[in-house]
Amino acid sequence: MHRFISNHRVELLERCKANFARRPRRASTTAQLANGIPIFLDQLTRSLQAQESGEVDESFRISGTAGGDAAAFFEMGLSAAAHGKQLMELGFSVDQVVHDYGDLCQAITDLAVELDAPFSVDEFRTLNRCLHNAIANAVTEFGVRRDASVALQQTAEENERLGVLVHELRNYLHTATLAFAALESGRVTVGGATGAVLKRSLTSMVALLNRSLSQVRDAVEAPQEAAFSVALFVAEARNVVSLDASTKGCTLCVLDVDATLGISGNRERLLAALVNLLQNALKFTHSHTDVTLSAHAEGDYVLVDVKDHCGGLPPGATARIFQPFVQVGENKSGLGLGLSIARRSVEADGGALTVRDLPGTGCVFTIRLPRRTLH
Repeated sequence: MHRFISNHRVELLERCKANFARRPRRASTTAQLANGIPIFLDQLTRSLQAQESGEVDESFRISGTAGGDAAAFFEMGLSAAAHGKQLMELGFSVDQVVHDYGDLCQAITDLAVELDAPFSVDEFRTLNRCLHNAIANAVTEFGVRRDASVALQQTAEENERLGVLVHELRNYLHTATLAFAALESGRVTVGGATGAVLKRSLTSMVALLNRSLSQVRDAVEAPQEAAFSVALFVAEARNVVSLDASTKGCTLCVLDVDATLGISGNRERLLAALVNLLQNALKFTHSHTDVTLSAHAEGDYVLVDVKDHCGGLPPGATARIFQPFVQVGENKSGLGLGLSIARRSVEADGGALTVRDLPGTGCVFTIRLPRRTLH
């Protein structure tokens, strides 16, 4: 058999490559052909030669013993493991790992029948031993790498979820701290607007924590679909961030909103998204400039705009500014999650969040939501 494989090596590889191409969503690559089946063929040939010469230990050193001792290291096992790792990285499934070696076995037997090449029982036993050991090591390594990849993905997702929670809590705590400082100064009363801001921030933190606990328990939060006033929604967002504007020395301009405009969805989540945009605008707008908050109808939609004077966005920023942990400005004090959270919150209620760059001036973030009728 080893002479047959050596004499017809090119033909066998071509048949394997043809089988790869016929499989759905499957194409052999140069790297794959160089590091997979060709190496196996060479090792199979040498193992058969050693077996024929009575060098059983050498044959086992190359291709492993029957049954595949998991604790033993053998040449074919190491290269098969590398092949399994490579296929996983190329995005193939575990069944395609098995098919790789099955294709070679089929190619050898088919060509042997066509050329009427007889093989002994011992040679077939060696072939089967090599195939079983190679498949076992390739599949094992494939599984290990796949599990590691899944674990890394899950860790990344958990880190992002934790980052979202920390970011939202930080925003509410920031607002509550500003309100408390104003109350502590004695210049305002607890019963006024500042006291209301403090109360709302604390209430929002409690709601956020309760929602997070519900998610941990796999509870599904009932959607809040009742329509609500855009004018009141905008006014509440203004009240939440008014202290931020005073602290930054900027002017928050809120334009009049048509009292008949309505939107629907999770009001708390949408408000958090709008507050995120306003705080972000106040963070990056130049000192002594203004941030403008406005809302208007456009066909069947309501558009809520937040315009700042940050000087414009860096080249290419609009394409990646909503990605998690991306920060395009010079101020890196945050986590780079605010815009990502805001976009997901808006999209969860059937809306869209976009940004328009105004080079040399600033930018405009727009929340676009379906218009609803107020009852």
